[in-house]
Amino acid sequence: MPIHRLHPSRTALLVIDLQERMMPTIHGADAVVMNTVAMMEIAKALSIPIILTEQYTKGLGKSVPTISNALPPDAHVFEKSRFSALTADVDRTLSALGRSDVLICGIEAHVCVLQTTLDLLATGRQVYLVSDAISSSEPEQGNHAIRRMERNGAVTSGVLSASYELMQDANHPAFKAVLTAVKSRLPSAH
Repeated sequence: MPIHRLHPSRTALLVIDLQERMMPTIHGADAVVMNTVAMMEIAKALSIPIILTEQYTKGLGKSVPTISNALPPDAHVFEKSRFSALTADVDRTLSALGRSDVLICGIEAHVCVLQTTLDLLATGRQVYLVSDAISSSEPEQGNHAIRRMERNGAVTSGVLSASYELMQDANHPAFKAVLTAVKSRLPSAH
């Protein structure tokens, strides 16, 4: 079985549907947003492109302001109607960026995150689920979905583990910026 390791040059961060009208129903929503923002800051520090999707904004609203405010100017933002975030636009963007590995943050684990992950895996891409930045309105359904994604080849990680794996060394030039982002998600930082 091949060993998959995160590397910034192969990785994109995909943020799925953290939207105004959906977040109030999500289990642990504040932590999901805080951990996603930390992952976005880490991606920026490591020059990892960020792709963000929004599901049916007319009915579900835009991304929550905390997420929108953390987006860099060069982020790739797409609206979608499909539950899977692997739309034709997202697929083209990943290909154009030359990214075979996708870190995923977002909601809902048992709907959009699940369908996106299965679609990405079917294209031969490697998927890393940032588990502390993924949730659902129904935690049991979300847990079942995460297990299903793992059985199909997705790797479960977390903000802390993913960030250190991406750097590989405390001498990495972005170490201090990444450490600041990691610490920002701790309750004592607020």
